[in-house]
Amino acid sequence: MNSRRSFLKTSAKTLGGLTFCGCGLLHAAEVQNGRPKRVTPVFINGKRVKTIDVHAHCMFQDSINLMGDDAKSVPPPTKGVPEHFIKINERIKAMDAQGIDMQVLSVNPFWYRQDRDTSTEICRINNLNLAELCAQRPDKFAAFASLSMQYPDLAVQQLEDAVKKQGLCGAAIGGSVLGQDFADPKFHPVLAKAQELNVTLFIHPQSTPQLAQRFKGNGWMSNVIGNPLDTTIALQHLIYEGVLDKYPQLKVLAAHGGGFLGSYAPRMDHSCFVSPQNCNPDIVLKKNPTEYLNQLYFDSLVFTPEALRHLVAQVGASQVVIGTDHPIPWEEYPVEHVMSTPGLTNSQRVAILGGNAVRLLGLKV
Repeated sequence: MNSRRSFLKTSAKTLGGLTFCGCGLLHAAEVQNGRPKRVTPVFINGKRVKTIDVHAHCMFQDSINLMGDDAKSVPPPTKGVPEHFIKINERIKAMDAQGIDMQVLSVNPFWYRQDRDTSTEICRINNLNLAELCAQRPDKFAAFASLSMQYPDLAVQQLEDAVKKQGLCGAAIGGSVLGQDFADPKFHPVLAKAQELNVTLFIHPQSTPQLAQRFKGNGWMSNVIGNPLDTTIALQHLIYEGVLDKYPQLKVLAAHGGGFLGSYAPRMDHSCFVSPQNCNPDIVLKKNPTEYLNQLYFDSLVFTPEALRHLVAQVGASQVVIGTDHPIPWEEYPVEHVMSTPGLTNSQRVAILGGNAVRLLGLKV
């Protein structure tokens, strides 16, 4: 029996005050037909815990239509595609099935190759619709804005408008812009604006296209390897190029547990000692590379309790939030995933389930 199911059969007494509540009755979660039986809402030590998924997606047909002949390539070839186009009641029902109280919505960038006018309109439509969704159900939805990152001056204005005029809580950006990393000075105005506004930039990768040939073959490696690799490269550039020293209050949230950094970050601390010729002597970091992970944020989408335990050990429980990639079914049991992670205290569970997201994004719950 795996550790998740083993946990779910444990009594509420053994869990030190951690219980689920459903149908007005307090009880421990159970396993039904080999899968966790969902009982919500969540109570810990007798207190209701609001669960917040910071990594959830949607799309809007009007903005996709602006892609012309490229529109057919926009929706990902995965399960869950129809559910990207939100019908509020159906989406909330799906959230309830996952034990999620609130989603922070984002649209994966598909417009970085578009001209300025087209990209402007795509982001305008996305942000308008995201703001309307949030306004209709502020108890259920918050959102990250869409930005035209290929035009940094435009992205700065879009971010300011989205935050100040539309009430969005930051922006979702790719892992790079057509192979250009956000550590490049041309993108610094966007980073500076995010720091000034005290909002979060959510990095969501789009594979690593430079390796497309090697990703061919069985297993969807462009996603399984390409996506976490893209995030890893993006974060390492922000660290190694001194960007996080330049913008120490910048809030960066990384999808998919931050790529490979959660499991292999300490190698960074040895690179310039082992091979100083591959390091820029003009860039003197204020901390060891791994220490910067403690000022970044990571979603919990790492699949196993042991992987999440290790991520927390590396970056700190205060830096981890729930992420599911909904409606793509990567993580269907996000609450149980946190609950079954060994070594977490109840206060850490409360933080990861929702408290950290409230603090990071300034959510009103």
